[in-house]
Amino acid sequence: MSQPASAVAPLDPRLFPRIGEVDDRFQSYNVEMVEVIGGRFWKPYGGKADAQADGRAPVERSSGIPVGMDPDIYQYRPPLDLDNRRLRTLAAALGPAYVRVSGTWANSVYFHDADTPAPQSPPDGFGGVLTRQQWNGVVAFAEAVDARIVTSFATSTGTRDAAGEWRPDQAQALLDFTHSAGGAIAATEFMNEPTFAEMGGAPAGYDAAAFGRDIAAFRSFIKRASPETVFLGPGSVGEGGTAFALGPEVLRADRLLESTGPAFDAFSYHFYGAASVRCAEFGEESQTTAEAALSAEWLGRAGATHDFYAGLLDQYVPGAPLWNTETADAACGGNPWASTFLDTFRYVVQRGSLARRGLQVIIHNTLASSDYGLLDEDTFAPRPNYWATLQWRKLMGTTVLDPGSPPSGNLYLFAHNLRGIEGGVALVAVNADRTASHTLEVAMPVERYTLSATGLQDTVIQLNGHDLRLGADDSLPPLSGVASQPGPLELAPLSITFLALPTANNDACR
Repeated sequence: MSQPASAVAPLDPRLFPRIGEVDDRFQSYNVEMVEVIGGRFWKPYGGKADAQADGRAPVERSSGIPVGMDPDIYQYRPPLDLDNRRLRTLAAALGPAYVRVSGTWANSVYFHDADTPAPQSPPDGFGGVLTRQQWNGVVAFAEAVDARIVTSFATSTGTRDAAGEWRPDQAQALLDFTHSAGGAIAATEFMNEPTFAEMGGAPAGYDAAAFGRDIAAFRSFIKRASPETVFLGPGSVGEGGTAFALGPEVLRADRLLESTGPAFDAFSYHFYGAASVRCAEFGEESQTTAEAALSAEWLGRAGATHDFYAGLLDQYVPGAPLWNTETADAACGGNPWASTFLDTFRYVVQRGSLARRGLQVIIHNTLASSDYGLLDEDTFAPRPNYWATLQWRKLMGTTVLDPGSPPSGNLYLFAHNLRGIEGGVALVAVNADRTASHTLEVAMPVERYTLSATGLQDTVIQLNGHDLRLGADDSLPPLSGVASQPGPLELAPLSITFLALPTANNDACR
């Protein structure tokens, strides 16, 4: 039963001050390298058993499972059909965006730079095979959906000479083919998650000094071969004290940055608030629960980790933009509720709070694989976080505003310029309270877009009380607002409300 609405001081969107700007491709997504080449990725809860693929054992060409991980928590997938009409339609609706094709599997992928049949098994020192046809599919997908490609390159033992020095021949071949196919690499990390370098396929004994040598070699290469590409790094994960208890064997970001100096054009990091129940072996401290999903502590983890890495940026790469190049609710494919409305509260609060802190780009993992995908991987049907992404894309512009502090710890307010309307303001109000309503007092007309669900762990959600579903031809439903006159606006418990204020006349939004 809902409790009485609490009082809120009036908001005056005309006076919200500008506090920053985000990239126009602020909201972006991952298509993992293993999805492109086919291979074993995180098995969805209740997922099907591995099957033969094209007459071969499913792991022959792309085992790629990180060292030391239990193979039973993975499931084989054939290469993702990037030509799929529904997939392209739904991805295009999120554009412009970045599509990041990386992940642990990218660290050891061999690019077969020929039109001859690819080898049945990858060459020594590699874990998977990427063909020209597959990468051409990535380039064509990016072009079709208004996405720019972000990636990382192979860094495993197969890319190294007898002395262990990284060689650029594989990276050069991939770059050359990308350009010949009419594409470009907008931004790249050197490797995926050097925090766990050996687990990701780096040579035994790989340390911060080795990373420093590699970064010097790679920076020289990328600035010569593709000077327009933004060099991202270090791409660390798991630090900041909010999720994992990292042991002494990991390569911490400060050690990596001490070895590289200010080599990066933009600072990148990855963030997961926990490890999913698939990876409970990481320890009890790595786990979370559905009951905690609306707590202030859980919803604040992304901001706390951002602040940790922002401090390293100021120390080692001062003035560089900050990107979060991989994120979701939980590592290892997401928790069982990642595909439900329950996770959408974290999803929206994370975007709003990190935009306020100056983050330029946030890249969700994944577009359409495992439980944290924006789309169901079998049907490509939109999940709740997809609809939130689409609503954000429709209304929230690139100018970040300060709407002030809400009076309740369970109410979160974020404001940007209203996309496409000069002087307009867009506001999103997240009421994470399970029982209490809250009230906003807005002295101007508004259009209201409220996301809600019958049950917190539902996968179908409502916009202003109507189910959000695709049309018979995969058309998106109209995302229509409800007009409200100036005055109090009640925010129901467990709701996420976007407000469009086209007449705000805010000078910061011109």
